[in-house]
Order: sequence, then C-alpha cells, then structure tokens
Amino acid sequence: MSDVDRINKEVVSRFYDDVFIRHDMSRLDEYMHDDYIQHNPDCPQGKAGFVEFFEVIFKAVPDFRYVLKKMVADGDIVMAYSTTLGTHSGGPWLGQEADGAKLEYDVVDIFRVKDGKIAEHWDVADTFIFFSQLGIAERLLKEGLSTPRLEGGAS
Repeated sequence: MSDVDRINKEVVSRFYDDVFIRHDMSRLDEYMHDDYIQHNPDCPQGKAGFVEFFEVIFKAVPDFRYVLKKMVADGDIVMAYSTTLGTHSGGPWLGQEADGAKLEYDVVDIFRVKDGKIAEHWDVADTFIFFSQLGIAERLLKEGLSTPRLEGGAS
C-alpha cells in the first residue's frame, strides 16, 4: 500500500469513527472540504448539507452506527463497505413515527480525497431492506408509489 493510500484510508477511518460511531461532527473541518460534492441526490451539497442531513438521522436513530467490513484505497479514492445499524426510536423520520424498528442494511461508500480531506462522495445502499425495516416498502407497494425522497436519508 502506498503512503497516499494509507493516509487517505486514515482520513476516512477517523471520519467514520467520529461521525458515524460517535455522532461527533465537531472535527468535520479536519475531514471534509467546505464545498464537498455529494452524489447522493437525497443529501444536500457541501459540508453544511452533510451536517443537516445526518443531524436528522442521528435524532431519529440515536444509536445509528456503521460497522465497517472492508476499506480499500486506490490513490485519491477510498471505498468502504459497511453495515448500518440502529433503532428508529428518536422521533418521526421519513413520514414514519418512531416505533423501535431495528435497522440493519449494507452500504458502499466511495470517497475522493483531495489534500487530506474528503472532497466528493458516492454511495449505494440496500434501500429495499432499509425501507422494508421501516415499514415503508410495504406501504409503497400497496399504494403503487415510487420511492420517497429522503430527508436525512438511508446512508
């Protein structure tokens, strides 16, 4: 592994630990560019958009956490495969009242790191499992509706 790969993995690992395990965004300036580009259409752009998005999630799912399964770096790209765990117990979210629904679904995150900070992000989440666990998938299937936009989304 090159020094660049190792350094970029360390940036993303510290970011994961602080944000997705401890829910501590106080050091986000160390990990993320202000003009962070988000390719998940449910999450607003920039660092401020990221904070807004995850504050909603952390309120609705107070025990939200990622369990990292694999992280791979290749130059400026870091890919992480994880399982998201939590309990919807903190209040309404995605049109659902908090009912204690247990969440456990997989996510792949791809980060581009520039000058030691996260500059860009893509993700793929198992949203069918996620929406099923929240009780949203069954309602959507019955109503014949498409997937709702996430406010404070799946990943």
